[in-house]
Amino acid sequence: MEVSLTVNGQAVTSEVEARTLLVHLLRENLGLTGTHVGCETGYCGACTVHVDGTPVKSCTMLAAQVEGAEVTTVEGLANGELHPVQEGFWERHGLQCGYCTPGMIMTAAGMLADNDNPSEDEIRHGIEGNLCRCTGYHNIVRAIEYAAAKMRGDEPAAPDWEVV
Repeated sequence: MEVSLTVNGQAVTSEVEARTLLVHLLRENLGLTGTHVGCETGYCGACTVHVDGTPVKSCTMLAAQVEGAEVTTVEGLANGELHPVQEGFWERHGLQCGYCTPGMIMTAAGMLADNDNPSEDEIRHGIEGNLCRCTGYHNIVRAIEYAAAKMRGDEPAAPDWEVV
């Protein structure tokens, strides 16, 4: 079957089997390998992308379900310069191995689009559907706080470099 959608601002049409998952359409058909395949059950969040502005786990959606939709991947989040969440992950060392990072970034960007001044508890709750096995989440939370400040037009707090 043929599926047509907009991915990162570009109209695309791709031939897929009816059982093709969105994550596989993005990675295999379109070469957008920033979206990672983790658990393939919706548990880990490594495959999170935005569909019509809403973060979704792309391993839980069929490609056919996004017919006519607007999909944004981590590659399309930046528009010539880093998105504040991407910058926050860089500036506050919100990654270690990096496998969960694209999904974390996409989840955080969706959360901050709805609330640009979340508390630490709200951030932790907002990313609870994304697993990280390396960082312990401390720097991920600090990265999202950094991004929230940037998105509000505030100066991000000085880094908290204590080892946790």
